[in-house]
Amino acid sequence: MRILVLGGGWFLGPAVVAGALARGWEVSTFTRGRSSSPLPGARALHGDREQPTDLARLSDHGPWDAVIDTSASALSPRDVLAGARALEPVVGRYVYLSTVAVYEGWPTDPLNTDSPVWPASADAEPDATQTPDGVSGINPNYGRRKAGTERAVTETFGLTRTSLLRPGVILGPGEYVGRLPWWLRRAERGGRILAPGDPTSRVQAVDVRDVATFALDQVLHTGHRVDNLAAPIGRETMGGLLQACLDATGSTGELLWVKDEILLGHGLRQWTELPLWWKHPGVSAIDPSSATAAGFHSRPLAETVADTWNWLIRGNAPVPHRRWAKHGIDPAKEQAVLDHVR
Repeated sequence: MRILVLGGGWFLGPAVVAGALARGWEVSTFTRGRSSSPLPGARALHGDREQPTDLARLSDHGPWDAVIDTSASALSPRDVLAGARALEPVVGRYVYLSTVAVYEGWPTDPLNTDSPVWPASADAEPDATQTPDGVSGINPNYGRRKAGTERAVTETFGLTRTSLLRPGVILGPGEYVGRLPWWLRRAERGGRILAPGDPTSRVQAVDVRDVATFALDQVLHTGHRVDNLAAPIGRETMGGLLQACLDATGSTGELLWVKDEILLGHGLRQWTELPLWWKHPGVSAIDPSSATAAGFHSRPLAETVADTWNWLIRGNAPVPHRRWAKHGIDPAKEQAVLDHVR
């Protein structure tokens, strides 16, 4: 099997590459080559997905049985469309890593693969609004843009040659966003730890290695697939996540759970200031049943937490990224909230 991985240098990309090499597949990666080196055994191709000349040069290295696209999160539909058109003559199947944000009901409503998706054009221009809105943590335009990129893929390759994978939150070794690493480092510091909301609130984060495995399985699939990638509803909780952080780090810290209303009253930003805390109910109501029926396995969150901690303490560092600095509450602000509820 001969595959191309778009974005083989960051987090999900390396997990896909490692999994493909373990299967004995021939792997090429396409990155800008600025942040990390490809895994040994993969052929590194360099270029910018937003440059037509680079895309033309990339297609000259084909053909491939499939492309797995892990790096379109910041691209416009028009950019993804250009890339898909350049690759279509030399690629058999397109496996696209999208997001549950493409659903109109995200993040307030329960979601399944039949839920309505935002209407969007496959050749839409880049969107200037890339940041979440206020303390809600929602970027109102992100989902529409991602829906447009999905349409760019399916319009170019057709339904019979595409798999659309829609993860919610991806965690695990190599994470560059900073959500789980922040909680682990906070647990390591110990003391009184501000814990958000209710310990029984559900989370549906999935492990990067499980997402990579399922994406590789789609290379062998025929026909069109759309799958939500999330942990089973109700299996994991925020309390379990934070306790796993204490256990992994050997911390004696004390979790002090503070109600959502108090946190919002102190102006805490949802999703980032206390990572993974979101008051919106749809965040933990994602139906992954179609993926599960097709073989998707989501390992226990405690295993992901322990493996991420082991990765961190071995001296590894994630790829530098601007989103890292957005995660985590300032210690003085955390203390102010804790003092208020004492």
